[in-house]
Formats: sequence, C-alpha cells, structure tokens
Amino acid sequence: MSSTPRSTYRLQLCPDFGFDQAREIVPYLAELGISHIYASPIFTARPGSMHGYDVCDPNALNPELGGEPGFKRLSSAASKAGLGWIQDIVPNHMAVSGHNRMLVDLLENGPASKYYPFFDIEWDHPLESFKGRMLAPFLGSFYGETLERGEIRLGYDDDGFFISYYELRLPLAIETYPRVVTYRLEELTDELGLDHPDVIKLMGLLYTIKTLPAERADMQQRQHQVYFIKRILAELYETSESVRGFLDENLAWFNGERGPDSPERFDLLDALLGEQYFRLSFWKVAGEEINYRRFFSINDLISLRAQDAEVFSVTHQLILDYVHDGVFDGLRIDHIDGLYDPTAYLKRLRDNAPDSYIVVEKILTGDEPLPGFWPIQGATGYSFMGKTVSFFVDAGNEDAFDTIYQRFTGRRRSMLDIAAGNKRRIIERHMGGDVENMARLVNSVSSKDRHAFDITFPALRRAITELLIRFPVYRTYISNEAFRPADLVYIRTAIRDSVKASPELSKEFDFLDRFLLLEFDERISDEDRREWINFVMRFQQVTGPLMAKGVEDTTFYVANRLLCLNEVGSEPWHFGISSAGFHTYLLERQKYWPNAMNATATHDHKRGEDARVRLAVLSEFPDEWREALKRFERINRRKKATERGRTQPTANDEYFIYQTLLATWPFDWPKKRDEYAERIKAYMVKALREGKENSNWIEPDEGYENACLSFVDALLRPRAKNAFLREFTPLVKKVAEAGMVNSLAQLTIKLMAPGVPDFYQGVENWDLSLVDPDNRRPVDYEWRTRTLADLKKRFERKPRELPTELLDTAEDGRVKLFITHRGLAVRNGLPELFAQGEYLPLEFEGERAANAFGFVRRHEEDAVMVLAPRFTASIPKDGRFPLNAFWEGVRITSDWLPPGRWTNAFTGQVFDATPTSVRQILADFPAAVLVRGE
Repeated sequence: MSSTPRSTYRLQLCPDFGFDQAREIVPYLAELGISHIYASPIFTARPGSMHGYDVCDPNALNPELGGEPGFKRLSSAASKAGLGWIQDIVPNHMAVSGHNRMLVDLLENGPASKYYPFFDIEWDHPLESFKGRMLAPFLGSFYGETLERGEIRLGYDDDGFFISYYELRLPLAIETYPRVVTYRLEELTDELGLDHPDVIKLMGLLYTIKTLPAERADMQQRQHQVYFIKRILAELYETSESVRGFLDENLAWFNGERGPDSPERFDLLDALLGEQYFRLSFWKVAGEEINYRRFFSINDLISLRAQDAEVFSVTHQLILDYVHDGVFDGLRIDHIDGLYDPTAYLKRLRDNAPDSYIVVEKILTGDEPLPGFWPIQGATGYSFMGKTVSFFVDAGNEDAFDTIYQRFTGRRRSMLDIAAGNKRRIIERHMGGDVENMARLVNSVSSKDRHAFDITFPALRRAITELLIRFPVYRTYISNEAFRPADLVYIRTAIRDSVKASPELSKEFDFLDRFLLLEFDERISDEDRREWINFVMRFQQVTGPLMAKGVEDTTFYVANRLLCLNEVGSEPWHFGISSAGFHTYLLERQKYWPNAMNATATHDHKRGEDARVRLAVLSEFPDEWREALKRFERINRRKKATERGRTQPTANDEYFIYQTLLATWPFDWPKKRDEYAERIKAYMVKALREGKENSNWIEPDEGYENACLSFVDALLRPRAKNAFLREFTPLVKKVAEAGMVNSLAQLTIKLMAPGVPDFYQGVENWDLSLVDPDNRRPVDYEWRTRTLADLKKRFERKPRELPTELLDTAEDGRVKLFITHRGLAVRNGLPELFAQGEYLPLEFEGERAANAFGFVRRHEEDAVMVLAPRFTASIPKDGRFPLNAFWEGVRITSDWLPPGRWTNAFTGQVFDATPTSVRQILADFPAAVLVRGE
C-alpha cells in the first residue's frame, strides 16, 4: 500500500507548540529520515487543551494550534519535504463543554435536536430524576449546598441564556426561556406600554418559542426559529436600555441577589434547573448513578454512538475530506476498545478510506492476538514496547527479585491479586453506575427466561462485578458478524475464575456465560434478542476502562517488583522473555502485521524508553541490588517521618523511589539537581495519588505526600556528608552505562524489525522522562537540527572515527541521534526489503552466545543483518561498551547467510565476504546493521 509509512514521528501539538512551530522542524524531520508526521488530535478541543483528546468540534481545526491557515502552511511544507501525514482521531467521545456545539444544540432543543441520538445517553432511565435528562455530575459538593452558595449562576450573552458553574457552561433549553423573560414582565410593560415596539418584539419572541416545532422532522424550521429568537433577544438587549436593565435585574433575582437573605431566594433558579435537559449533581454521584457512557471514568468526556451511520458521517466529515484530498495518508484510531462495535466501525472506516494506512490504539495482554478480521494495518505499538523491554529483563532472576521485594516491603500478595483488588475498588468508587446499567439490561431478559426467572437484580449486579474483576483481557470482540476464537477462551476463563471465587453465584455466572457467548434461546422475541446483544456490547465496552483504571493507573504504581515492567503494553507479573520468545514474537509480527507500528515511547508511557531499559539492568545482578537496598534503608532510616505509628514513606514507596531515581538519574548530575528534584517530587505526588494506597486524587493525604517529598529532598541534598549519594552514585553509574547499551540495542532492533518504527517527539536523544506531563516537556529542536547536520558531514568524511567519538561522549545523546539517522537511511534505501522482506533469526555459538541477538531481513537479492547485545552489565568489559574482546569466540552459526559484500551502516566498515565473527562485526560499535551489496 503506497500510504504505508516507512517511519513515523509523533508530535504532541498544543497551544505552545502549534502548526507554525511544527512547520519549523519539518526540514529536520526530513533530514532525519522520517517518512510521516504522526500528529496528536488537531481538531477543535476544549480551550487550553494540552492534548486534544477533549474534542469539541471534529469538523473544525483547533484555532489554538493555528486553525486552518496554520495547518495549510504546515501540511504544504510537509508535502514539499516529502513527508506524509498520519492523523490521530477520536471517534469515541467528545468534551462536555459549552464549546461543544453539538452538545449545546442537544441541551437547548432536547428530542428536537439533530444531535439527540448522537451521544450515548440513556434518556429513558428508570430513575425518575434522570428521565429525559442527562446527568451532569460536575459539582464540587452537593447540589443544594452549591446552589445556595451562589456557585451555580444564570447568565446571558449573544448565544442565549446559560447556566455556569465556574468554567462549566451549559445552555438553557429554548422552551424554558419564557421562565426568565416573563418574570416581572408586567413591570416592563408598565414602564414602556403594551404598544412599545420593544415590548411587541418581546411578545413576538415569546409566541415563537411557544410554537416551536417539537419533532425532529421539522428540524430545519425549528433551527431557523431558534436563530430568530436568539437574534431578536440579542438585538433588544443591545439596543434597548429598558430591556437590558429588565433582563439584568431578572438574572439578579434568579441568582439569589435580590429578596430576603434565605434559602428561598434560590427557588427561582432551582425551579428553572429542574426543567433543563441536564441535571446538575455532585461529581461523586456518577460513581453510583449515571445515564451516559464516559471515556473511562472521566465525567466531562461523553461518549458518542459512533456505531450509528449518521453519527459516523457527521463526526468524520472533515477527516474523510482530508483523506480523499490526500492530506491524510493514514489514521490512528484512539481508544478502539471504547466503541460499541469496533469491527463494524473499522469496516465502515475502511469503506470510506480504502487506500489509507489505518492503525488502532489497542493494548494486548499476554499472547492475545489482534483480531485478524479487522481491515487495518495493525496496532500503534504497545505490544512491541512491552515485548522489547521484557527482552532486556533476565527471566532467570525472577525468584530472586520476588524474594528481594517481599523482604524489603513485607508484601506477599501476588500482582494479579493486587490488580483484582484495585479493579474492585474502581468499580465501587467510580463505575458502580455502569454496572447498575448493565445489570438492568440483563434483568430485562432474565426475568422472561424460565431458567433465569429466579435470578434477582442484586445477584446479577454482584455477578457482573465479579466477572468484570476477573476478566483477563481489555475486551472481547463478539458480535453478530465475527469474533476471535480466543474470545471464547477469555470469557470461559473469567467465568471459571468467578465461579471459583463466588460459588454461591454459579447460576448467575452460567446465565452470563450464555449471555456473553450469544447462545440465544430460540423462543425469545426479536426485541429481547436486541437487548441481549446490547448487553454483550455494553459489557465489552466496560472491561477495557476497568482494566486501564485498575491496572495501568493504579496497580502499576503499587506493585513495584521491577518498575520497567509496569508499562502500558507490559505485564509486571511476566518477568522477561527469552531470545527465542522474542524471535517468535517478531516472526509472528512479520507474518500477520508487517506494517504495524513499532513504538518504544508514547504520549502516555509511564517511563521513557531509555529509563525503562536502564532499569531492566537491575535484573542482571539481584545480589548487588539486594545489598544496595540494605545500605540505602539503613542510611536513610532517619530521613523518614512517623505519623500515627506509620513510617512515611512506607517501605513499598521507598522501594519505588529508589527505582525511580535509578531510572531517571540525569547524565549531567549535579548540574541539574534543582530541576531534577522538582521533576521527581511532582512525579511522586502523581504516583502516590494514582496508586491510591497512601493518597489519592479525591482526598489527597498531603501530610503523607509532604513526608515523601521531604524524603526525596533529603536523598538529593548535595552535601559532602550525604551518605546516600556516596552509596548510590556507583550503582547508578553502573546501571546507567549498561542502560545505554540496552538503549542502543533497543533502538537498533526497532529500526530493523518487522513493522514501522515510530519515534515519539524528542526520543532521538536520551529519553529518561516519566509519565505526562513530564514526557511532554518542550523538545530542543535547535540542538537536534544543528547536531544532525554536523553528524552527517563528519560521517561522510570519517565514518570509522565518528562512532568511537560518539561512544566516548555517549552521555550527550549524539550517539542515539546518529543511530536513528543511519538506521532510517537504511530503511529508506531499501523500502521493498522492509515492506516485504523475510525475518530470519540468527543463531550463535561461543561462551557469550547468550548475550548476542540478531536477525536478517531478506528480500530477493537484498539483505540486512542486525546484531545487538543483551545482558552485558554483570560481565567484565574492556570499557563501558561490549566491544571487540568481549565477543571473543562468539560466531554466527546460521549456514543460510547470503554470500557477498557487506557494509556496516554505523561504522562504514566493509566486509568483502559474509562475516560470521561477532567480535569482528562489533569491534568498534556495540550494535550493527550490515547491508549486503554496495
């Protein structure tokens, strides 16, 4: 496919780095060798958005990024430089905001709005207070208290009447305008007289509201009349001092600014709010009662019914225009698991974009396969990221790390048990309303099934909860059209584990088993069949957010055995994979998804790509790590606080802090001490709140947080008497140097492996970042542009000397930029080989054969040989890198290697015959890419 990229470069666009700023780096990206810009969402988002996923208008470009003019300048520059464009889109949800014109139209017009069926709202909710109204759980405290404090206010501007609560703005239903306009109206008519033109206009406006069409069939007529109503009202407010004074005074009455100082002065506003298409409530209500689907458990991101053809057509109009015009070569689909029917959505998208490169944001667990029936090129690379870091973890030391972690922290619970407990907590605190809604769907059918007639609603609710907790993957994809064979296994596994944990609910689980596998009773009605399918789809939509919130955003911050494995796409309970296992993974990738993205860093990673593989070094020497921990704990004992008999930080958080410092320790310490300390402290606050054990976002324990921050400060204090730094420095030096070897190996593998190498902004230098916002700091593109130009010139003149210099000064990051550029040059020079070539694992012999990893990519007469080191930290070397003598006696034993001349892309070294000596190949550089031929 011509639109398939050779490589992608992810840009996180925001108001501080918009289209014009991105345009300035287009020449650099082209020189680096990137084929496609891969952009974060660029459509109109909530004002001030730093990520773009809170979309307000999918059919307009974000003015804070530069709008359409800025985008045209950027896309034109990219096209002239030969760069394509992959666009991240958000089909699942939009922002709850006064800037969301679709939602505003809905809340103004209710069932008569064009957008009434667009949002995933259950208008016919069994709770009377929800019927015909969307819950709006955005208040900081109870509704009555908030109202009587005057925090909820009625306002007016050219767009009409609205309700505001701090930054939140929601429109009044048009039919309720008369409540405001007719209040005290006799005072205005007494002042002006009934024959006054302004009074006549006001009366005409009220009559127009009374006669508004209430059906969607008369939508266009209604839109015209609503426009007329708002324009007349705005004209009167602007030109008539009497009308303006009258309306302003009414606003004051409704806002409780007039009348006696008593709660009754808010009755007017309370009654008005009771007639809206939304119901304001305390934000905590959403955890137990909610009638709309959210993105995860984020109340102000409301989901769309993207499965409906009309919704798809309207929300994808501009996207597909850019696809058809050749502006977008491909699309990245955000949160595919949140869609009602991902398979149907992707088929519709493919029908509308038949030649586009399409990838999905999908997190796979274990050996879970991506659905083969999806018409896409693959996923965005989380699985590659997880497998790659696991490859650098020594699986043989798992038991030792279990023992170290358990003894230091006193924790014995398995990570899977911790994850299950956290998923239960998320349901209880944040997703109870979602479970309630699903239980009602099942109950509506079970009450008519003779085999399930005696299953009660509370029992169903409990059974659904237990099943969600034990679900082993993010979601299944069962529908009327297709499913993966593996989906049956996942459901049966979850059912089995749930029955084992709660045998008293076995009948309920049996019924849910039938439900989820769509094993219909032939006698059920078509309506019940639709409800049955609807439940299955809803259930599948909930498992993903629960896994993300319970595991990624909670367990990954408290199950701390080896933090490099606590990453999106990884599973911390799986400790490393073998070379053979990694080859198997890459072979399957070549066979099934050769054009999927290979990512090692993303906009939502927990730790940067180099921080992760640096931390993986610990797995190579558990004994040294255990002894270091003992020394650290003894030295730092007095730096901790004690509150109510609890040590602060806890041993588990202390363990977390030490690993965090090892992973992110700057190469230029102590020059960056103050900046680094602030980064770590900001990260610790987020980590503690995400972990939800000793603090949380809802009720943060600032006392505990401050104790942890004081502990970090004490660890980093630049004093001669800081015993911790004296002990820590040698360890971090060893880990950082071995981590650089891992980083260069990881980068080399990513560049040459099956798939499309993806680069997150800035990672062509060392990436020791932490989770956002730390991984979204500004990137120094001036340094990168200048350095790349220098590297290219010097490599052309002295290719054998430059790599040695780069290794000697590896801390400055130039070596990583060099490998990125040279590797991309190889890919760009052999496009057919990397698009269609075989993946052939290499085999080795010799004392350190286990430390060598390699493969060949081959297509017709072209071939590329790749070598990379592994597990070199605990083995003596002549210098910092595993060169020359380190590989004494290690040879490639694969007898199928194609003969001919080979050139090392990193060193310029030429081999007149096929080399098999690893020592010879890696004499000057720790990794190699050998290109066959000239």
